[in-house]
Amino acid sequence: MQVLIVGTGGVGGYFGGRMAKAGHDVTFIARGDHKKAMEENGLEVKSINGDFSLKKVKVTDSIADAATPDLVIISVKAWQVKDIAVQLKKVIDGHTMVLPLQNGVLASDELKEELSEKNVLAGLCRIISKIDGPGKIHHMAVDPVIVFGECNNSKSDRVLELEKTFNDSGFKGQVPKDIQAALWKKFISICTSGWLAVTRATHGEVREQKETRSILKEILNEGTLLARKKGINITEDYPDKMMAFIDTFPYDSTTSLTRDIWDGKPSELEYQNGTIVKLADEIGLDVPVNRFIYYSLILMEKRARGNS
Repeated sequence: MQVLIVGTGGVGGYFGGRMAKAGHDVTFIARGDHKKAMEENGLEVKSINGDFSLKKVKVTDSIADAATPDLVIISVKAWQVKDIAVQLKKVIDGHTMVLPLQNGVLASDELKEELSEKNVLAGLCRIISKIDGPGKIHHMAVDPVIVFGECNNSKSDRVLELEKTFNDSGFKGQVPKDIQAALWKKFISICTSGWLAVTRATHGEVREQKETRSILKEILNEGTLLARKKGINITEDYPDKMMAFIDTFPYDSTTSLTRDIWDGKPSELEYQNGTIVKLADEIGLDVPVNRFIYYSLILMEKRARGNS
């Protein structure tokens, strides 16, 4: 399979690396020192599921230089999706599958603003990983999985074949009964990242302190209520199930949004807590905890983007 990985960070580097190791023709989009290191030394992946390295990889900093792919995995930040969609128009054809793995629930719709609906899938991933230096990826926690499907939940031949391809590449692929429900569950859970940023704490610190743990749970409660009000198929006990899952995370783990805010970088705040607030406002639902987190971080976000 001809695969294009747009964004060779912790997510794209890991899943693209696994697919390349399995024999697929993978082209990575990377920049700067990361690209240079990959050109010179390949890609190294440290993983709880077994370390591996690729001595030679295809890497470029321009989507336009890539061959027409069968599959595009988009693993850039959420706010970059619209621009990536415009660039992809130059290289994809009618058979290319475009799979976004962004946090949030807006990526597929944003892609469809530029690309044909038949090209666009919906998806998410579960993994805790990061760039560990130029040309190096570190998978720290969570058994990696890509959950994906047709946006209308049809079980097409192409998604079932892709599910098998993923599983044969050394990580789990899963086509759920309801991809929209799956997207919302991930979206709700990742909104806890803002609380880690506000408290300047890790998952372990936040969950073990009674007061901060209660806020963690309320973030999930608000998101679940919003989803149910919008007709998404999520059960009322989802917050309890998610809290149990968060309790399995490594004590010192954080998230990409948390680290970006701490480091003064642009983050996905607008696509996480900000989107909860906006969607809740549209239907007149009160989400005070998510609103507090969003308002607490918005000035830092603006400074990071240079428009405060």
